[in-house]
Amino acid sequence: MTTIDLTGRVALVTGGAQGLGAGMAEALAAAGARVMVADVQDASGTAAALGEGHSSVVLDVADDAAWEKAIAATVEQLGGLDILVNNAGIEITSLLSDVSADDVQKMLNVNILGTTLGIKNGFRAMRPDGPAGKGGVIINIASVAATIAFPGIGVYSATKSAVDRLTRVAAMESGALGFGVRVNCVYPGLVPTAMGAGLANDVAEIGLFESPDAAVAAVVAQTPGGRLGTVEDMADAVVFLASDAAKFITGAGLPVDGGMGM
Repeated sequence: MTTIDLTGRVALVTGGAQGLGAGMAEALAAAGARVMVADVQDASGTAAALGEGHSSVVLDVADDAAWEKAIAATVEQLGGLDILVNNAGIEITSLLSDVSADDVQKMLNVNILGTTLGIKNGFRAMRPDGPAGKGGVIINIASVAATIAFPGIGVYSATKSAVDRLTRVAAMESGALGFGVRVNCVYPGLVPTAMGAGLANDVAEIGLFESPDAAVAAVVAQTPGGRLGTVEDMADAVVFLASDAAKFITGAGLPVDGGMGM
């Protein structure tokens, strides 16, 4: 998927057990990085599939203490931390007129709090006085939903807009404080993973589209690239931002959406 060489670097990918996260972990490993696959569920199978030199850890991204343990395990087992991918996220479809406070809180906890704690703990590990101490790269996974108005995902869109803002402020703080950590985000378009398929089903179920296929067709119709995204599209963008090819890129948001959010 890429010819970029990340040999000697250590990456931690949240939400890495399946979907986009698993694809990102695979691409980083293929580029030579040692990868810690982190997820709230058991990710040992995903890590094992990457081959020797990789590992997994259970991580609830909304738990600060769990982050400390995951970072410590990464440094101890894999020898450092150079790349952090804040990929973990959830989407719960609802019309704003029907939204559940509990569902809103769940998305805030994972998508905003989880990303914030990832940045916090990534900075503390990578900055000069941290246990990794060599600087590095943080890549936050936002969404095309942060840049468009698509019905049924108002709260999810708001949380991903917050990821964009967090990214830019984090990049400024890292530069001002001399942390040596680049911080960027990616805006994935719709990808037919379990989450993407679930969204298509959900927006049809609440009456916004005649069928899941009609929902997908509406997305494709808004996409100049003429198709849905793939896991590989998103993973390649992460590998690029993690690499020295992007060494002067920080505080940026990279759309990987076929032009849907332009």
